[in-house]
Amino acid sequence: MTAVIENESNVPPTPPPPAPPTQDDGVFVTLRETPRAVKALLFGGFISKLAAFIQIYLVLFLTDRGFSATQAGLALGVYGAGAVAGSLAGGSLSDRLGARAVTLISMGGSAVLIVSILYAPNYATLLAAVFLVSTVGQFYRPAAQTMLTELTPRHRVVMITAMYRLGLNLGMTAAPLIGAGLLAVSYNALFWGEAAAALIFGVTVMFALPRRAPRAAAKTVAAEEATPGQGGRTGYLAVLADWRYSVYLVAMLLTSIVYCQYTATLPLDISAAGISLWWYGAAVSLNGLIVITCELAMTKVVQKWPIRLTAVLGLGLVSVGYAIYAISPLPIWFMLGTLVWTLSEIIGGPTTFAYPALAGPEHLRGRYIGAMQSVFGLGTAIGPVIGTLVWFQVGRSVWLWAALVSAIATVAGVIGMRDPNKTPPGGTATAGTGPDGADPDTVAVDPLAPGTVVLDTVPADSQGAPGASAPDKAGGSRDATSPAT
Repeated sequence: MTAVIENESNVPPTPPPPAPPTQDDGVFVTLRETPRAVKALLFGGFISKLAAFIQIYLVLFLTDRGFSATQAGLALGVYGAGAVAGSLAGGSLSDRLGARAVTLISMGGSAVLIVSILYAPNYATLLAAVFLVSTVGQFYRPAAQTMLTELTPRHRVVMITAMYRLGLNLGMTAAPLIGAGLLAVSYNALFWGEAAAALIFGVTVMFALPRRAPRAAAKTVAAEEATPGQGGRTGYLAVLADWRYSVYLVAMLLTSIVYCQYTATLPLDISAAGISLWWYGAAVSLNGLIVITCELAMTKVVQKWPIRLTAVLGLGLVSVGYAIYAISPLPIWFMLGTLVWTLSEIIGGPTTFAYPALAGPEHLRGRYIGAMQSVFGLGTAIGPVIGTLVWFQVGRSVWLWAALVSAIATVAGVIGMRDPNKTPPGGTATAGTGPDGADPDTVAVDPLAPGTVVLDTVPADSQGAPGASAPDKAGGSRDATSPAT
């Protein structure tokens, strides 16, 4: 008995199981582990905004060519309308053709159409060219967000979206300065420069983004026909049949109408109060500085929050910031109000812009993204007109009205934004729902086609077969032969 006890006492204790690995969703780890295709899209988004000269200098170009201010303003409005139409069309085309094909169409078409503006023989032709430039140039945005989501683990989509937004913001900040330099040479240099940037983006996409297999495109169409939305609807009607998402779209429309008041109503109010417009420049610079330097760091924290908490702060602080403007027309209140609504942007911006790609079924992902981007673009287009009209009618009370509309948008956002980890209505869970954001039903079927994306389902018992390869870490949307990081 003693020997037995001694033998048992000599058995080393069983070590505790290792702690589960923690997911590091920080900025540098996420960027380092991001697939090459995603990095290409981040670069392309930056380049596209770095050379976005037309919208900035279109009015000056037309007046320099002898057109009236009214004609120039109408052309700018046509450009805005094209952007809204382009977002809708781009979302639909992304679901049908795939993100890579749509981005190539967008960039290649833009390069040709941008230059055509220089050689338009009359005003009607010029308006048509401006509309097509804006429409075709906008195709890539739903496509890019679709591809970013497909190639990114689900828990990192918000952070990748923040990186994408950073590239867009950096590009938009530098574009006026670069454009001014090209304009010092000629308008030809300005337009050809933007066309060249579109070609650079297109070439980058051609070599870096994975192709979509024909069978995958056919399966997308079949999925849409087999799983129509509520009431048998398909396409954008199926998106609108998702009542929660429709409420979210209303929230985005109202938010964009209010948010853009700093571009039109704020300088009018500051000037009417007899305050130097230097303070307006300081307020806008404060916003840009905080967004560029702080949004990624804030996203590292915010991406782990419940989505409705993010909605409350991300949308609600816009209401608070504009209400502060109403206190008194003094520089301190303008600066403080700007600081508050800027906090709303860095808290809620990445989540609210990433949400459409996570909210809907996979075969409607492009349309979910396109619907959101189109209503946000619509609000940005009509917001300054509405804001200035209200300001001329009610004066400084416009800020109280803006705060009220923003509060309504916050309530709509809380109602409309559901937990994206739940199965969306009218479809199965979206891609990137596996352990590392990978779709466990996505397999490679053609190892001879490098970069081919296929979505194919295999029997469950074959997924765990000995020797089977692990799901791709990049989100299950590319095969084993896709470009590596």
